[in-house]
Amino acid sequence: MDVSRRRFLGARAPGAAPFRPPWSVAETDFLDRCRRCDDCIKACPTGLLTRGDGAYPVADFAVAACTFCGDCSRACPSGAIGRDTDTRPWSFGVVIGEGCLAAQNVECRVCGEACDVGAIRFRPRIGGVPLAAVDLDACTGCGACIAPCPVAAVTRTPPSSTQEPA
Repeated sequence: MDVSRRRFLGARAPGAAPFRPPWSVAETDFLDRCRRCDDCIKACPTGLLTRGDGAYPVADFAVAACTFCGDCSRACPSGAIGRDTDTRPWSFGVVIGEGCLAAQNVECRVCGEACDVGAIRFRPRIGGVPLAAVDLDACTGCGACIAPCPVAAVTRTPPSSTQEPA
């Protein structure tokens, strides 16, 4: 079958690589090294790691956050998950989107309360409720703020992105 015809008839273009466990090697190396043994998934104390496409482990921030305990890396027999704590565990931060309840003038601080490092602060504004702002330099990428957001306004972004004031 002609590949271009298949794409035209509904096959999706490849998307971004899924989120792997913290400190995972580059995606192509990860796919080569990972044995899909589920040892990292079993070792994850928060339940963040689940089986994804092809039975490879993925970090599902809709259900849990990462504590950076390192249990997954210690359980990994193949070296697909490293443990270089001198580097960031993931290359992402978070952004609070326009769907945020505070942007709709509804008081909500759930994301800030979930952020243990204080990377999410609320800036007062005249005539409205305080707006959430993320300090991407302080954000660890743990994902604790993603799941509790009642309107799914918190999303991951590359750390080089900046959060525009709302």
